Amino acid sequence: MPIDQRLGHHIKRAEQELIAAKHAALRPFKLSTPQYTVLLVLSEEPGLSGAALARRCLVTPQTMSSVLGTLEGRGLVERKPHPIHQHILEARLTRSGRTLLARADQAAMAVEQALDAEFDAEERERLLALLGRATAALANAPTGA
Repeated sequence: MPIDQRLGHHIKRAEQELIAAKHAALRPFKLSTPQYTVLLVLSEEPGLSGAALARRCLVTPQTMSSVLGTLEGRGLVERKPHPIHQHILEARLTRSGRTLLARADQAAMAVEQALDAEFDAEERERLLALLGRATAALANAPTGA
């Protein structure tokens, strides 16, 4: 099948364009898209472990370790031992992290709003349903040769 007829190719192109646009919007804040995503997730779910954050942000635990290290080094995130399970470090935004996220989120939301503006309400609803079906189909797809 030619590449321009493959749904996966078109989904990947759309994802790459979205990431590139967010990357450009986040550059003034010296944040990568994965770093921004971690800050955003922690703003909604403070106290997550690195492993839980990796799952939420769809990255490997190794990548998450690096991202958290960078954010912690910048004073945007702090990690402290879980009160019961001392070997688990919980991540939380610092005051500086919350402040930076508030500003960066406005820029990232402008990208989302520009995308959103391309569709009317019915189209958005249909697109979300179609993407949901695609995700479910891929989650249930057979793997291997």
